[in-house]
Amino acid sequence: MEKITLTSREGEPIELYVLEQTRLGGVNYLLTTDEESEDGEAYILKEVSRDGEDISYEFVEDDAELEAMGTIFASLLEDDEIDLI
Repeated sequence: MEKITLTSREGEPIELYVLEQTRLGGVNYLLTTDEESEDGEAYILKEVSRDGEDISYEFVEDDAELEAMGTIFASLLEDDEIDLI
């Protein structure tokens, strides 16, 4: 499982494991978790780039966007043993 490291607003590293990725409307999304092998918290990240900067990701916080992406990721993971609640 691929691991990515983000930097919090406070400058602290946040390590997340990528479960799945997809592209919708020209935007890349990642489904991630904070635990590699146990039950962990799931997070949906959205790829953002500003003014030609390197690729970066933001946590999706909009409820409608979270619901839509959760449905898509649930469908993509249907055959895996991962349950999204």
